[in-house]
Amino acid sequence: MHSSKNSHMEAALRVVRYIKGTTGLGLFMPSNNVSEFVAYCDSNWGACIESTKSVTGDIVKLGNALVSWKAKKQNTMSRSSAEAEFRSMATTVAEIVWLKGLFKELGFVDIQLFTQIE
Repeated sequence: MHSSKNSHMEAALRVVRYIKGTTGLGLFMPSNNVSEFVAYCDSNWGACIESTKSVTGDIVKLGNALVSWKAKKQNTMSRSSAEAEFRSMATTVAEIVWLKGLFKELGFVDIQLFTQIE
């Protein structure tokens, strides 16, 4: 128990140091920026050589500003590229729902989702 408390404290201090060191960073939003949410997602079926799991990637943009992005190995193996794409879309929709709640107060409610299915 004692070592886990130390590791949690180290992680918290790392976050505080990061925040302190990045106070000048932020999103640049030009005044002529289109204020529309757009999300893109894709997957690579069986991309991980070790586990043959698919990899999901997505980005969410507000106008021309990137507000969310990630690439992550999927939790389960997909039986087809269509299933991998569906899992990718489900992951991206979960991110969109969270962001929609975050930005709802600012008047942004509609988000478009684009994917590529071959």
